[in-house]
Amino acid sequence: MGGDAAPRPENRVLIPTHGRQPERPPSSLIWDFAGETMGTTWSARLVPPPGQDREAFQDAIQAELDRIISLFSHWDPRSELARFNAAPTGFWAVSEPFWNLLNDALDLADQTNGAVDPTLGATVDLWGFGPPGPRPMNSFGTGPNLPFEEEIEATRDLTGWLNLRLNRDARAVQQPGGMKLDLSGIAKGHAVDRVSDRLTAMGATHHLVEIGGELRGRGVKPDAHPWWVELQQAPGAPAPRTVAALFDLAVATSGDWVRNYEVYGQTYSHTISGRTGRPIDNGVASVTVLADTAMYADAMATALTVMGPQNGPAFAEQVKLAAAFVIRGEDGMTEVLSTAFRAMMDEGA
Repeated sequence: MGGDAAPRPENRVLIPTHGRQPERPPSSLIWDFAGETMGTTWSARLVPPPGQDREAFQDAIQAELDRIISLFSHWDPRSELARFNAAPTGFWAVSEPFWNLLNDALDLADQTNGAVDPTLGATVDLWGFGPPGPRPMNSFGTGPNLPFEEEIEATRDLTGWLNLRLNRDARAVQQPGGMKLDLSGIAKGHAVDRVSDRLTAMGATHHLVEIGGELRGRGVKPDAHPWWVELQQAPGAPAPRTVAALFDLAVATSGDWVRNYEVYGQTYSHTISGRTGRPIDNGVASVTVLADTAMYADAMATALTVMGPQNGPAFAEQVKLAAAFVIRGEDGMTEVLSTAFRAMMDEGA
């Protein structure tokens, strides 16, 4: 997704339907920040309140991002999540931020019947998308060796959000032995929200935050125009260039082209279905979701992808999500839009 893209007449334009009106920004300045985190890049644009120091914002953003990594990175062996994943069997007390996000993840798993599942780390590792790294190449040099059926079943015994037990009185999580939590399906969105909340607390109530393509905008720019962003599209998608006004709105896209590998003509995506223990293969090329928070948009983009081309759109309608699906079929790609997404298009028409 590109930040702050000015719309052209041929664009498809999305305008929020929440009905809120922006306040006037406190200054005519825009400060830009950028860096790297969580294996990707981040950026922030903000309208600073009078008297604030630029370095204070830079330090605050970096502090929030470093904190997220220290808690939830499964790539950093020093993180709280990595230490839980390596812990022996037993109940382990966790920090309050860890507890809160894990409970949010489990609530999302309940809501989506496991289409978002924070316990799939062992299966993600098995398929070569986790910290142990890619799977070894096969002897023909045509791609990675695929897991055996018994390996898949063995990791499935170590997964399942319904198998994760919590001791709420002790704020402790049970490690049954070999279970690996993986919060990457919501961690970037959560980080965007945390940075956005930190900026708001510092008086920068008008800003745009982006981490690895997940975005959240609050307020407007000094000229009263919204933060325009271009939505990501699956390669070959039939949709026109689409821009959205992120005024008090977040957006996330899940796509099967982002991280994958190919073996004998079959593509294996990094998005794993907990129901099968395998990368999804349901024809959904991408899902874009717009929502109030980046974490929810992030989680729902993944969940709708896992649900597939029939159940995904049906679920989006049920919970009134603004979602756009790109689906691969025998006749090429087609786009399916939810009612809430179309309502945003109508606002922008």
